[in-house]
Amino acid sequence: MNVFFDNCTSPVLAATLHGFIQHQGHAAAHVRDLDGLPNGRHSTDLEWIDRLRKSNDQWIFISGDGRVLKNPAERAALRSAGLHGFILAPAYQKTPLNQVASILIWRWPEILQITNLLQPPSMHEVPINRNGKLRSLPI
Repeated sequence: MNVFFDNCTSPVLAATLHGFIQHQGHAAAHVRDLDGLPNGRHSTDLEWIDRLRKSNDQWIFISGDGRVLKNPAERAALRSAGLHGFILAPAYQKTPLNQVASILIWRWPEILQITNLLQPPSMHEVPINRNGKLRSLPI
């Protein structure tokens, strides 16, 4: 399993999660570190979605921007790419980075379980509260 973090997240989150999951055979990468994007870190959502779709690897993505679900072209691309997506709840924007990283690590088993149980595409919101459940979003 590979985890992609878009530009609406900090590269620190990808590096932290990667350090936690690599011993399980998984990997995490930020958009700035992903090879094959036409405009590198400045690639559009449609460009990175297409890059993940064309990959032979299994990818999920984590974004801090729920607007990806409001743009019809991006929604269609996500559906056709067959990705599992996880959108960080708006409260993450005001949360210190170390706490966001700890919540992602806390949630990793749940994220992994969802990707194993559900057929892609799927979309979920990751709540800031550790006791809250991941909320399914329409795709």
